[in-house]
Amino acid sequence: MPPPSSILKIHHAQITVAASDLEAARSFYCNILGLKEIPKPQSLQARGGLWLAAGEHQLHIGIEENINRSATKTHIAYEVNNLAQWRSHLERAGIKVLDSVPIPGYDRFEFRDSFGNRVELIQPQE
Repeated sequence: MPPPSSILKIHHAQITVAASDLEAARSFYCNILGLKEIPKPQSLQARGGLWLAAGEHQLHIGIEENINRSATKTHIAYEVNNLAQWRSHLERAGIKVLDSVPIPGYDRFEFRDSFGNRVELIQPQE
């Protein structure tokens, strides 16, 4: 049976941090990566966490305890147009940048945020 209709786009992605890391996550994602915090609906505020705007999409950071984030391949990939500048910016902030396995048509690298979540930055080759 075919799906009822086409999926239009990705609305949001969610990562998690421990409750004790929420303020550090806010600082990292808002100050280091430059994402803008957006209000969570009143009905979800009691769950904790925060929501961020990433262009026309959203990143939701939820609270989840006792997870080994550093062992997962799960990640968010952000497309950028200045990959080399991002690498320098992150390295100056003390973040260990790792080269990713090459894929045709793109330059990319990855890093782990301070909470173990994997993050990829990717740029189409010209």
